Amino acid sequence: METSSSTSQISHEAVCFYGQSSVIKTSWTENNPGMKFQGCNFYGRPDTCNYFSWIDPSPYPRYKKLINGLLRKANSNGNEEHKLRRLVKYHQIALGVFVLGALIQKMLF
Repeated sequence: METSSSTSQISHEAVCFYGQSSVIKTSWTENNPGMKFQGCNFYGRPDTCNYFSWIDPSPYPRYKKLINGLLRKANSNGNEEHKLRRLVKYHQIALGVFVLGALIQKMLF
């Protein structure tokens, strides 16, 4: 089972099966993108008590498609940005080598 979530810093009155305050988390799985749920502080770890309760109602299928599409696009843009940063770095190094070579050639001749 895929588990992907982010945690809110706010604790709530509901308690998990360990008797500790539960936290609100946001699911980022493909089936439940952006949906909030309440869970054990240890949710997603091996030592969890498995306390779990959805806060948000089940989203419409169109909403799921829209959110997943936006997430894929954001991830794709992040990959493109990484590629562009590498390309700029490569060109900076190539320009530096070219300038250094030109300076050395000028000094020798």
